[in-house]
Amino acid sequence: MRPSFQPRLVNTALEDPGLFVPFLFERRALLFDLGALGPLTARDLLKISHIFVTHTHIDHFIGFDTLLRVSLGRDKEVHLFGPPDFFRQVEGKLAGYTWNLVGDERYPLVLRVFEVHSDRVMSRSYPCRERFRPEPTEELPFTGILLEEPAFRVEAALLDHGIPCLCFSLKENFYVNIKKEALKEMGLPVGPWLTRFKRALYEKRDMGEEFLVTWEQGGKIVKEEAFILGELSENIAKISPGQKIAYITDIIGTPENYAKALTLARDADHLFIEAAFLDRDREMARTKCHLTAREAGELARLAGAKAMTVFHFSPRYVDREEEIRKEAEAAFRGGV
Repeated sequence: MRPSFQPRLVNTALEDPGLFVPFLFERRALLFDLGALGPLTARDLLKISHIFVTHTHIDHFIGFDTLLRVSLGRDKEVHLFGPPDFFRQVEGKLAGYTWNLVGDERYPLVLRVFEVHSDRVMSRSYPCRERFRPEPTEELPFTGILLEEPAFRVEAALLDHGIPCLCFSLKENFYVNIKKEALKEMGLPVGPWLTRFKRALYEKRDMGEEFLVTWEQGGKIVKEEAFILGELSENIAKISPGQKIAYITDIIGTPENYAKALTLARDADHLFIEAAFLDRDREMARTKCHLTAREAGELARLAGAKAMTVFHFSPRYVDREEEIRKEAEAAFRGGV
């Protein structure tokens, strides 16, 4: 069974942080952090609908320009979430360019920016056709949930990196596994209709309603057949618990940060967590406001994570990556 989300780090553990999360069988992806985006293709970047930025240090935000350049001239809305002062950082980026030629763009790119505070989330839209001038600010209470859709939700917490720093979890409500043998037995094709079918289940539609299965060729529908949604689900789908992914980076190893991080990462199927320093350099980690490899492994173990990937290693360990991984893994497995 293949999970709906296919997360992968954008860069190596010694390079800029970033987690790319494409959706299986969909032209969509989420991105956590906006470091250098060189390994991602234009096709990858155009899949991204929502970006969750921990903070705006250069190694977490320099990819903004790359993403913006690829998105210009596209009919899409890109959602960006960041910590306090995020509006100013985004507007500073946008102010670095001249926008006199965008008023007649055929496709209206819009940046929808969210600034997350401990008690509220503020949002502003920046339409490309309006030279990215901000529209009026809206405000809602911050409940811990930044994005909620029928299939999944993204939660966040503000932690301490010497500055406010967001950490995130992505939780799938449940997983719909398509039984390919059942499709063959029923003579049904693999195609875009499966995305509609899954959405109908996530949205908990009436199982007695009619659902159209379509056959497509060259992007055009050449045949369609009606089924009862509940009966189709019983025949071709297996429902199982959804997966949870957590992304934690750039935090000091304090009790307050631990408590928030543990709540966010609790029972994660896969925890992506920074391990910037070896534990023997713990004082330097404190000074730089980062976790050590041992702290990362301990946090993953205490959270009950099923799998852990460490990243964001300090450049001082350019020849000792394996040592960092071993230290984190030992703490994760319960060693000292």
